[in-house]
Amino acid sequence: MTVAALKVVRMNDMGAFLDAGTGKTSDDILLHKAQQTADVKVGDVVTVFLYLDPKKRLTASMRVPKVSEGQIARLKIINVTTDGAFVDAGAERGIFMPFAEMRGRPKVGEVVWAKLYTDKSGRLAASMKVSDEIRRASKPAEGVKRGDKLTGAVFNIIEPGAFVFSEERYIIFIPQKEIPRALRVGEVVKVRITFLRDDGRLDGSLREIKENALARDAEKIFSFMRANGGSMPLHDKTAPEKIFDAFKISKAAFKRAVGHLFHERRIEKIDGGFKIVDDKSEAAQ
Repeated sequence: MTVAALKVVRMNDMGAFLDAGTGKTSDDILLHKAQQTADVKVGDVVTVFLYLDPKKRLTASMRVPKVSEGQIARLKIINVTTDGAFVDAGAERGIFMPFAEMRGRPKVGEVVWAKLYTDKSGRLAASMKVSDEIRRASKPAEGVKRGDKLTGAVFNIIEPGAFVFSEERYIIFIPQKEIPRALRVGEVVKVRITFLRDDGRLDGSLREIKENALARDAEKIFSFMRANGGSMPLHDKTAPEKIFDAFKISKAAFKRAVGHLFHERRIEKIDGGFKIVDDKSEAAQ
């Protein structure tokens, strides 16, 4: 195991030496003064984190991981290498996470759901594959209504959608059609609840309620027109990519918003687009 309780058998100027249990003094493990969080003396049994130093020597530290093996926690990515990443688990050094144990490709500074495990070489490692652990740690939703908004972190993304573990320990599934932008595993999101399942799990959406989104999109388009001489060279035949570049909304949302402005008689059609209705009330705004 990488975390162990070992007995102090001797001391010198560098620090304390711990009994490795082999019967050989040469195998004693150094607990350097810099890695001690409290004074130790011969005969003490101390809990330490064991790791290899740059010279591949087994070394001990009293700064043990804040999460135990098999537990899950939100851990920060502190380094990314060609072989994987390192997470801050509160130990003397970052805990290695192989690429094979990642969900997506986390970046330095991001915080992700992860667990610690012992790899084939006997070293402590980290994994973002925590779906089973989260299922065991979760609980059925209580007192939640459609339309409520819950905050949680994304722990898995698959083709049908994304899974979020809320602050209340509820599992929320967000279907792909309810995700308006690219998500990253570990990202904290606020989810609007759309459905309560019989098993206590929830479905949710990251999209605004259509009525709110319609009003927001309409005002965004109208402001764009006012800032561009009162007209807009975009219409229902414009490519979706151009619409998204201009307003960061889908073509369907654009058509709904333009239709809303048109029916309110705030804009009118012209060749190749729309223009603001020449109205004194608009001009005074």
